[in-house]
Amino acid sequence: MRALLVDDERLARAELRRLLAAHADIEIIGEAVNAADAVQQIVALQPELVFLDVQMPGGNGFDVLAALDCAPHVIFTTAYDQYAMQAFEVNALDYLQKPIQATRLAAALGRLGLRQTGASAAARKMFIKDGERCWFVELDQIRLCESEGNYSRVFFHNEQALVAHSLNRLEDRLSLAPQQFFRTSRKHIVNLNFVQRITSNANGGLELLLPGQLTVEVSRRRATQFRQLSDW
Repeated sequence: MRALLVDDERLARAELRRLLAAHADIEIIGEAVNAADAVQQIVALQPELVFLDVQMPGGNGFDVLAALDCAPHVIFTTAYDQYAMQAFEVNALDYLQKPIQATRLAAALGRLGLRQTGASAAARKMFIKDGERCWFVELDQIRLCESEGNYSRVFFHNEQALVAHSLNRLEDRLSLAPQQFFRTSRKHIVNLNFVQRITSNANGGLELLLPGQLTVEVSRRRATQFRQLSDW
């Protein structure tokens, strides 16, 4: 598995390299020393696993994940245990407190093995951050995105998270599943798998009913494209 090390401390990266040498299935493909560097290298190298420090110059590890279109597997590494609860709320593989112990590292990598064998191992995920709350969300679970000015509200599970991205930015991210998500108007992107009912409206467009009694209008301009895409 191809891994990237992200930590602003050179000695911490060197120690992690030493510990990972005992795990032949982990290939270290690069290192990053701050948040901006981490985002750049994750995008360029496409690692499957990131060992991610929480506190770094220029932003924290959660900011790094929020800047990515698609999230890799993540194991957090940090000296501050107050971040542990937040790390597990975002469904990270594990949280390793420095100095990292070889047995804890092995356990974290073991959890990665279990995650890979699960049914959702290959699922594409988006990292969503709303204030101090964070989630890794499989794209399949996002049912609606709604524009709110320069922000967007993302509906998934029982959550309605407000994220600091425009709807256009989210549309770029959701292009990873182009047959699943449809831009109904300037205000909405809908997951076609969650559409429960389709009706025509007086404006020549369509109305879609989603779970939770959510109603989404398909503009007249996009209705023809929607009919072709959904065989309606």
